[in-house]
Amino acid sequence: MSKLVYTKGKEYHIGVGAGDVGRYVILPGDPGRCEKIAKHFDNPVKIAQNREYTTYTGYLDGEKVSVVSTGIGGPSASIAVEELIHCGADTFIRVGTSGGMQKEVLGGDLVIATGAIRFEGTTKEYAPIEYPAVPDFDVTTALKEASEELGYRHHLGVVQCKDNFYGQHSPDSMPVADELNSKWKAWIACGALASEMESAALFIVGCVRRVRTGSVMLVIANQTRRELGLEDPQVYDTEAAVVTAVEAMRKLIRKDRAELAAK
Repeated sequence: MSKLVYTKGKEYHIGVGAGDVGRYVILPGDPGRCEKIAKHFDNPVKIAQNREYTTYTGYLDGEKVSVVSTGIGGPSASIAVEELIHCGADTFIRVGTSGGMQKEVLGGDLVIATGAIRFEGTTKEYAPIEYPAVPDFDVTTALKEASEELGYRHHLGVVQCKDNFYGQHSPDSMPVADELNSKWKAWIACGALASEMESAALFIVGCVRRVRTGSVMLVIANQTRRELGLEDPQVYDTEAAVVTAVEAMRKLIRKDRAELAAK
């Protein structure tokens, strides 16, 4: 059975086909961030733009790599990853933004996810809720090593993934306010570092489809610090997260080449 749905030769949503992308892909949410990331590649070329999905392909250390935007949330992110897998991609790093949850997580810090809370709907159509959303160990290690070598302040731990942005930021306006507030307090008590919207879907699709995934996010601000009356610096420049992801991809490329040569 063909993997292509509704179209021939190109994936229906992302608008690319086999050979258009590399096996290594960086995934920002924002389409406007793709060109910025592609500037870190050698010879980047814009391949496609459709809906929330913008694609550039270039090279890192002679290896074909791509950047593809996923839009906001799990549904669009899972579509992008599924269709990129159809095109031959097998290694994915999400570069995004997040809001800090622990008071020691400051705006401008990086968070590298070691797991994700599945407080969203997409992954429930892939796996039972008891199955954990976890990234690939090698990808996560590469992100950790890259951030350390680059000297960026970073944290490793669990992130919370949601579908409703304003359910987090205006929970008392929701009919399910009691549930939202109680769970938020529980996640903080459990040590969740930051809140975002895509990593759970990325990790679960990765596990189900047997591909490698990882996530690094810029912390924009921290509502926990605000609520405690602490200084809450706000940072919007994602360059540190981008550079960390690019350097992590270089590490994975080198590791894959070394393992292939040793066979």
